[in-house]
Amino acid sequence: MGPVDVTVATDVLVTTMLAGVRVVAFLLVAPPFAQKGVPGTVKVAIAMGIALAVSPRLERFGDGSTGAFVTALVLQAVTGAALGFAVSLAFSAVQAAGALLDLVGGFQMAAAYDPLSATMAGPLQRFYTLTAMTLLFVSDGYQVVLSGLVRSFDAVPLDATLDLDRLAAGLTAGLSQMVVAALQVAGPLVVVLFLADVGLGLLTRVAPALNAFAMGFPLKILLTLVMGSLAYVALPGVVETLTGQGVDLLTGVTP
Repeated sequence: MGPVDVTVATDVLVTTMLAGVRVVAFLLVAPPFAQKGVPGTVKVAIAMGIALAVSPRLERFGDGSTGAFVTALVLQAVTGAALGFAVSLAFSAVQAAGALLDLVGGFQMAAAYDPLSATMAGPLQRFYTLTAMTLLFVSDGYQVVLSGLVRSFDAVPLDATLDLDRLAAGLTAGLSQMVVAALQVAGPLVVVLFLADVGLGLLTRVAPALNAFAMGFPLKILLTLVMGSLAYVALPGVVETLTGQGVDLLTGVTP
């Protein structure tokens, strides 16, 4: 049997490659695929699969010059990274909430290297982040994120660029939403620990020999574990809300 020849039109191949570059750049930044636990080969396979699926309905890239092709590659990489960053802002709320709990609860001293995010993180931050990423896969939230990416090809074709003003406004709104969401998750515990410190301070004024602050460390650890557990129970609903906000940001930065 002789070799099998497969003929592919140049414009179809170029269009698929450009779509794949945008998807790869998106997956390198957007959760849950940006985590170090997802192998690079899996990211490339997902990107090529999505590019092959969406390329038939995309307008063909007709300019065959090398300069135009290289420029288009750079634009698609920037577009995919910008869209992925917009989504990552929403999910950074869980990581920020965990970091805030570690800070006010005294767990920041036990910070260790987190292989998923490749950063130093406290135990609660690592635990919350890992749980959020797991919930994204279990609840099929990643499919919602990918569907928003596919819709971006309709809003921003391969021969178009992002509106920088719209992108800046969307990222600013996403940053404010991230801060608010983090405070909503960790805010009650911060208030409780603050009141505990105030109570210990008053107790020290009344009975200086009692050394109430020596009892403060185990008390704050107990309060952090109890209140953190209550916040952890609400985490599935938080992740569902953040998924919707992430897709809204993804579509909001496109015309």
